[in-house]
Amino acid sequence: VVPTVAILAQVVRCPILAKPDSPRLVMATQPPPFPGSSKDEHFRNMKFVVVTGGSVSGLGKGTAISSMGVVLKAHGLRCTAVKIDPYLNLDAGTMSPFEHGEVYVLDDGAEVDLDLGNYERLLDVTLTAEHSVTSGKIFETVIQQERKGSYLGKTVQMVPHVTDAIQFWLESVAVQPVDSQSGCPDICLVELGGTVGDIESAVYLEALQQMRFQLGPENMVLVHLGLVPTMGSTGEQKTKPMQHSVRILREAGLQPDFLFCRCESPVEQSVRRKISMFCQVPEDRVFSLHDVSNIYRVPLLLDGQEIAQAVCQKLQLSHKCVRIPNRTLSAENPSPHSVADWKVLADRVDDVSQEVIIGVVGKYTGLQDSYMSVIKALKHACIECGLHLVLEWIESSDLEPNMRTVDGAKYEASWRKLKSVHGILVPGGFGDRGIEGKVLAAKYARESNTPYLGICIGLQIAVIEFARHVVGWDLANSAEFDDVTPNPVVIFMPEVNATVKGGTMRLGSRVTIIKSNQCLAYKLYGSQGQVIYERHRHRYEVNPAVVASLESKGLKFTGQDERGSRMEIAELPDHPFYIGVQFHPEFKSRPARPSPPFLGLVLASAGLLQSRLEHDRGVLRVGGGYETD
Repeated sequence: VVPTVAILAQVVRCPILAKPDSPRLVMATQPPPFPGSSKDEHFRNMKFVVVTGGSVSGLGKGTAISSMGVVLKAHGLRCTAVKIDPYLNLDAGTMSPFEHGEVYVLDDGAEVDLDLGNYERLLDVTLTAEHSVTSGKIFETVIQQERKGSYLGKTVQMVPHVTDAIQFWLESVAVQPVDSQSGCPDICLVELGGTVGDIESAVYLEALQQMRFQLGPENMVLVHLGLVPTMGSTGEQKTKPMQHSVRILREAGLQPDFLFCRCESPVEQSVRRKISMFCQVPEDRVFSLHDVSNIYRVPLLLDGQEIAQAVCQKLQLSHKCVRIPNRTLSAENPSPHSVADWKVLADRVDDVSQEVIIGVVGKYTGLQDSYMSVIKALKHACIECGLHLVLEWIESSDLEPNMRTVDGAKYEASWRKLKSVHGILVPGGFGDRGIEGKVLAAKYARESNTPYLGICIGLQIAVIEFARHVVGWDLANSAEFDDVTPNPVVIFMPEVNATVKGGTMRLGSRVTIIKSNQCLAYKLYGSQGQVIYERHRHRYEVNPAVVASLESKGLKFTGQDERGSRMEIAELPDHPFYIGVQFHPEFKSRPARPSPPFLGLVLASAGLLQSRLEHDRGVLRVGGGYETD
């Protein structure tokens, strides 16, 4: 084991191993930092909580592990999170949203599974590429070392070489701080994607079994989320799915310490006893994870069953488990810390009655997970404003004139939807399907004074529409959709790879300079100053050569990159709310700290933006909506 683990420190692909202050930097010449073979205090004190799922996919492991982290944080413990996806892709960047849902982008430019968005939003942390583990990354690491001859002539096998690589990766990432504090987190939350029994997950279960043996039961606990369905005819809760998934887990050598029962109604006491007996888990460690009115009640549900105390007792962290005092959410304190803060959010979601209707015009509307962060950002903004969000999903291709001949009823219904909403949002996307429908939606928003927010391609759509119908360039288009257009108002970025798709876009956190303190962008972001950082994911940009012509007709580019050559924000000064951004502000939205463009859209759609700006003295104070409670 020692040589296998030691050579992994030489892998240059993993940035955390290349940091000068990394405790793993000198691994190639020192013993491996596994517990029992190292005196490194960081690793000796690191605690792991691993969550697996059984029976069926989609039970909510991401929500469960994030909510458990929320409760642990509310008891004074610092948490980090890692997601294991057993697929062979290096990352989620090349996956279709229809198949895998949204591609979430981190500050460092990593394209990852949407569950990492759940972690960042609920735990209020900033994760990195290394917090996303895939079989592609693990196998690439092992193969690279085999090609270098680092295994000293050994036959490279799943055990021990791949399992060692998995353990090394988890232990390396676990000690990296992900919040504003220095030092190691107290607990690393690890979610194993898929369900136990999947052939892709077998090597990870083996690695976790070995890791648990080396760490000891006081340093690693296993939580298993299983299904406890209710039969419709009798209303009886059935335990067999839970029993079977636990049996598969135990066949892999892992005995769960805690069981989370995913069910419609609270687990009955007799059912809890039965699960305890057949799964050999103490009755007080069988938790009910039943349906609740909104996601913010899940931490309250777990806290009511004293999950933090149980986990900390098992991990010998009871001395650190102290409930954080209550604080009041406000613009100065926009992050929920205590359980009471989460109750404020949960109650606010349930109590609001005034509706705001936002139309989302996109091409992936058949799967709402494709726009997960957009939906969350809208909900965050509505919670802060005290409004109830109503989403109208509008397939952009249904707005196009040819749909009238294909399916006239669908065409008319889509336009009725568009004209009934209070605000329009065009989220990011790729490809030319439905583009003309998005252009028509932007035109309608501009001409009808309907609040409009365009994200990434939504900004480019606004530029194309304005160039065609205001500037008079009838054939204006993006080079992405028409590479021979005489008026390419959106062009391919010269530094981007045109042939290799994965990881070659302009990705991650980039700076935007807001040019004036009189524009809408400054009114939204002004509390952060004129220099802002948002996350990007795009290959095309507004053509700098046409900016002067567009601005002369009224479309103002109020945000640019640090060189002043890349257009980041566009707006119409004479419109109540019409703004497009090249970045993806949804990725940095948080439950009590909504993204400024989304907050502005919701306020404008509800007719509240001007009064809110007057109250906030001209610049939006994000979180200020909670001060009225």
